[in-house]
Amino acid sequence: MGQLAKLIHYSKGYLSKIENDLKPPTPTVARLCDGVLDVGGRLVEAALHVGPSSHDGQALGRRQVLVAGTMLGVGALTGSGRRPVPDEHVIAGMRTSFEQLQGLGLRTSPQVVLEPLQALQHTVHGMARENAGPVGTRLLRLAARIAEYTGWMCQEAGDEQRALWWTRHSSELARAAGDADIASYAFVREAGLALYRQDAATTVNLAQQAQWIGQAGSRVLALAARREAQGHALAGDRGAAERAFDLAAQRMESVPPDSPYPALGSSVPDPLELARGWSLADLGLNARAAEVLGGQLALVPATSRRSRARFGIRRSLAHALSGEVDESCRTLVQTLDDVAHVDSATVRTDLRQLARTLGRWHNHGAVREVYPDLKRLLAHR
Repeated sequence: MGQLAKLIHYSKGYLSKIENDLKPPTPTVARLCDGVLDVGGRLVEAALHVGPSSHDGQALGRRQVLVAGTMLGVGALTGSGRRPVPDEHVIAGMRTSFEQLQGLGLRTSPQVVLEPLQALQHTVHGMARENAGPVGTRLLRLAARIAEYTGWMCQEAGDEQRALWWTRHSSELARAAGDADIASYAFVREAGLALYRQDAATTVNLAQQAQWIGQAGSRVLALAARREAQGHALAGDRGAAERAFDLAAQRMESVPPDSPYPALGSSVPDPLELARGWSLADLGLNARAAEVLGGQLALVPATSRRSRARFGIRRSLAHALSGEVDESCRTLVQTLDDVAHVDSATVRTDLRQLARTLGRWHNHGAVREVYPDLKRLLAHR
């Protein structure tokens, strides 16, 4: 920050106030920073969209105006021009940083990881632009994966517009890098957004597009068929859902054991069976859904709070919808701590439905006991 202050002839204290949200970045300061960091107008645009009323999926907060810009233009601060070509240890370190943020994303609020994710993605993308050949391609592929995960965290934070922007940005980067997996998986992610909007036809259409384009690997094709199955279940087409799940299982059997890049999609032991349990509930087979989800949740590690919250609430909802009120409340108590920690907008969608369903038994003893905690979580946002 001291180096940046000297370059734009403003005090370090003034920049600190901008960084800490005590002052907004003025257009003049934004232009000065943009010029010395050579980031092509990003900071000027960001300064124009600062604030909660922004509708631009690319808009940055005040702190990000400095953080992301400085990460993008670190070479300008040192006066050294282009950075040296990164070696294997540097690239591995970038991947490790991403994986650590993914680990945090499993068990805490998306708001905790979104800012560092965006800063890391801008840094890796900037390094990719500076390096041609295999090094640049590897960095571009990593930047695409970080962008995809950032989109998922935006969805978890309840910002569908930014989620869509980051997902499509990841697809653009993947195509530039020749990464067929993430270019196809971007359609799976968009299908997931449609699934939460209860748009069955769009979910199926996007999931099918993911399977038709490019030359994606077995895991991505399996996850695409899984999403298609969820769309068919949402539409009430049990036969089509079962066929898509069977196809997903066949494809998952041929997935290689490891990849040089962070794996796409869910990290749970069996993502297909968890999705099958989810879809059984959408098909109205709630008792069976609760049984499948209960068996699979026992296999999900305690560190995967986000998955435990998502599918745990689904299990409690399935119990409630099948009339098993006591079991719904018992399993809900087991899940509430995970829900509170991950602060997920998608989980709250099912939580609201669960609250409405249990409200039908508002005089039931178990419901009266758990309902205050349930309402408290829903009032958190």
